[in-house]
Amino acid sequence: MVIEATRPTRPGEWLDNTEIGLSGLPTDGAGLNWKISTDRYTSPELAARERELIWKKTWQVVGRVDELTKAGDWKTYQLFDQSYIIVRGRDGVIRGFVNACRHRGNMLCAERTGNSRQFLCRYHLWSYDLEGNCRGILRENLSGIDKSDVSLLSVPVDTFGGFIFLNPDPGAKPLAEYLGRDVIELLRPYKMDKLITVMDVTEALDCNWKVVMDAFQEGYHVWGVHPQLLNVIYPDPEKGRYQFLGDHSVATTPFDVPKGEQLGPEEQVAAIRKLPETFPAVPLMLPRFEELVAEYRGEDGTLVFPEGVDARKLLQRATRDTLTGMGLDVSGLTDDQMTDNQGWVLFPNCFITVRAGECHVIMPSPDPSGDPNKCSWHVASYMYLSDDLAAMAKAEPVIVEERGSYAYFEALQQDYEQMQRQQAGLRNSLLKHEALSREEIVVANFHGVVDRYLAGDQA
Repeated sequence: MVIEATRPTRPGEWLDNTEIGLSGLPTDGAGLNWKISTDRYTSPELAARERELIWKKTWQVVGRVDELTKAGDWKTYQLFDQSYIIVRGRDGVIRGFVNACRHRGNMLCAERTGNSRQFLCRYHLWSYDLEGNCRGILRENLSGIDKSDVSLLSVPVDTFGGFIFLNPDPGAKPLAEYLGRDVIELLRPYKMDKLITVMDVTEALDCNWKVVMDAFQEGYHVWGVHPQLLNVIYPDPEKGRYQFLGDHSVATTPFDVPKGEQLGPEEQVAAIRKLPETFPAVPLMLPRFEELVAEYRGEDGTLVFPEGVDARKLLQRATRDTLTGMGLDVSGLTDDQMTDNQGWVLFPNCFITVRAGECHVIMPSPDPSGDPNKCSWHVASYMYLSDDLAAMAKAEPVIVEERGSYAYFEALQQDYEQMQRQQAGLRNSLLKHEALSREEIVVANFHGVVDRYLAGDQA
């Protein structure tokens, strides 16, 4: 734990200055389980334990605050066979309720989203206000029921970073306590609540939800699955930094052109210009980047960077200048946070890649049937855009009905295909465990948290 007196002015400096290796653990990763049993991905019995000990006990992202902008806006959230309503009340507060009438249990909201002045049960016409209070009982004078005894059953709901979180456990500790001060302080300066949705896709997959989480917690697979990315990024395991923060974690590797220190100025700049192929927000920064590059070009056109200047630093400055000029306050972010992706794991199922002005989220959920060989994933991207661009770029949710019909961008499509191949391999009965590489330290840590929950030991 960082001592209060030494905590830096900008929280990101803490992670920028963390020594390469592991926070709070020996640098060789001693004490972590590097062998993960394959039945963790295939066993119905373990899936049932996860349902009770993980999914019914943890805070989960269920949407964005800007999905519920007006009083009466609601959406539903399905977890296995459990259904919940998340609604904005007339007082502006977002609340969560069990999606069932207190009379005979009839589902109140059958659609995914809507807007209502009240919730009306279509079975016997009992009604509830947006705060969950029972307001109407058919022939109440004959019912023998006190309306105050049959309010909707509430579940904890809270918000952070523009995301709505729900916990199925009515006795759950507050979201702020669950996330922890360090998580909140490190993520708050990104101002994710200011970002707008530019991609929002949900699709069923033929793999366990933890296969999805594992895939996005390490860069070791880039060489095998995403070789085209090596033209623009190089996830150097020697430069990775990690922090394990209770149930959660963050990892970062400097975002730079491959072997940039070996390239001349022109080659560095050319490599930066390739980044839009992979990182969607970079095109917004390139005009300012080109202006900054031009300042170092001589009258004969030769580009010379003085000591201490390179294309990475110019992109960082261009990013800060551009976002500030667009109205986003990035003063709480370090220069490294202008360019470097931080990979966050918010247990159990939220993986966030975030950098100044953009974030991307991968959220797998168990299949409602409980089949451990299936799940669904929600993939979404968010960017900070000016009002005129936001109006054009804002994406509506896409629910993929015909599996495999949606065309993801190249790298995500590769992950989509690879994860389902992995699940097929994991079902082989003679394969008893996965043997993790030291480069998969975050995966090993994640499964350590899973172990604790399955043992009934919540943080």
